[in-house]
Amino acid sequence: MSYVSPDWIRSQFCAALSAMYRAEVPLYGDLVQLVDEVNAEAIARADGFAGEELKREMEESRLKVERHGAIRVGNPSELHTLRRLFALMAMYPVNYYDLSTSGLPVHATAFRPVTEESLAVNPFRVFTSLLRMELITDRRVREIARERLDGREIFHPRTLKLIALAETQGGLAEPDALALVHHALQTFRWQSDARVSKETYDELSRAHSLVADIVAFRGPHINHLTPRTLDIDAVQARMPEKKIESKHVIEGPPERQCPILLRQTSFQAVQEPIYFINPLSNDKVLGFHRARFGEIEQRGVALTPAGVELYHHLMASAERELATMTGPAVDNATRQRVLQRHFAEFPDTWESLRARGLAYFRYVRSSQATRRPSLIDGTPQPIDAFIEQGLIRVEPITYEDFLPASAAGIFHSNLGDLKGLQVGKVGPDRDGFERALGAKVVDGDALYHAQQIGSMTAMLESMRTSVSKEDLRGGVQNSVF
Repeated sequence: MSYVSPDWIRSQFCAALSAMYRAEVPLYGDLVQLVDEVNAEAIARADGFAGEELKREMEESRLKVERHGAIRVGNPSELHTLRRLFALMAMYPVNYYDLSTSGLPVHATAFRPVTEESLAVNPFRVFTSLLRMELITDRRVREIARERLDGREIFHPRTLKLIALAETQGGLAEPDALALVHHALQTFRWQSDARVSKETYDELSRAHSLVADIVAFRGPHINHLTPRTLDIDAVQARMPEKKIESKHVIEGPPERQCPILLRQTSFQAVQEPIYFINPLSNDKVLGFHRARFGEIEQRGVALTPAGVELYHHLMASAERELATMTGPAVDNATRQRVLQRHFAEFPDTWESLRARGLAYFRYVRSSQATRRPSLIDGTPQPIDAFIEQGLIRVEPITYEDFLPASAAGIFHSNLGDLKGLQVGKVGPDRDGFERALGAKVVDGDALYHAQQIGSMTAMLESMRTSVSKEDLRGGVQNSVF
């Protein structure tokens, strides 16, 4: 029997999820339209190497289809089943994120593709958070949460059967794969009927808005979808023109000639009607809940450990200065000016980033190469010399992951006023998260490092092969290809 590829299933699921979310949250459709307009303008005015890269990504349709979503689950069994579901789409847990240090009672991972080939097809990611019961300080709320979560099933029975079938036979035929997409979508769909009374919902909310969002509903509705933009500052500035209420500030590093890591912003969570259980009758009680929003991201180059260390050092320095500012809340323009000043120390050319070992790059044969690699004492030159000769060029490797502080900033801006709320003793629990997951999380940095080394090794071998063939023919070094 012929099975469809996991990449195909992922693409189908991503498209279906985006269509569903656009129907449920119409403002998300307006946001996608704005991002498409800004991206087209950015590509039109780009030139040189940057322009080539943008056009290549657009031709590959990556920018048009790229999305990341976020979902919050309540107990280990839910996370475990999500891991099995996403594995059928070639999406694996990459990195462990501890959000407790930002006052959020969750820890998380991101399910995403891990190979270059799979990412090129569709780089869909789902940032997935798991509630940490031990961080809920109110004993009664903790007991309510545990009882409510133990009694719910967030997956359609057909989804569970198809996951088991795929695991048993090693894949799914197209009809079963489409059925999986259809039924799995129900887990991410908005459920307007709460599973608790209005009084219980209020009690959960007083403990923490995130607890209420995770516990009070029939399923872990997807809380946002995120298109990728090439100019997040332009999107932020133009959201008001589209009647979109934007987040106060852009999270992450400042605007640069050579973008690094990840910058994020969003529109504020929409207020949606929900219906609570009335414990005294069969009637439902109307209420409202804020959780779902639209996010925008601009991705840059992945940084090495040295680059990440410098990033955190400069970000901490900027945050200290911002914390000293008094008066009204710091607006985005002020924040960006402060960040720009502090990040002046961070190199801002691709060559300087590569030379100082601050970012990861892919090594590819240059389309402009017109000469063969030369030899020094019969030995091929190192890769830097091949770059100088124009035989090899470098491409920045896109950062595919997330920044905990930025994720927490987005969460906080859409959870309402959290002043005075506390969670229990903070600190990571990666072992506990991986036990719930039923697998180890992948180290994202190791993926970038392997990608860089693999491309470098391949190019050096290609150069050596070119030189060896020329030597065997008794040709002249540095002749034209």
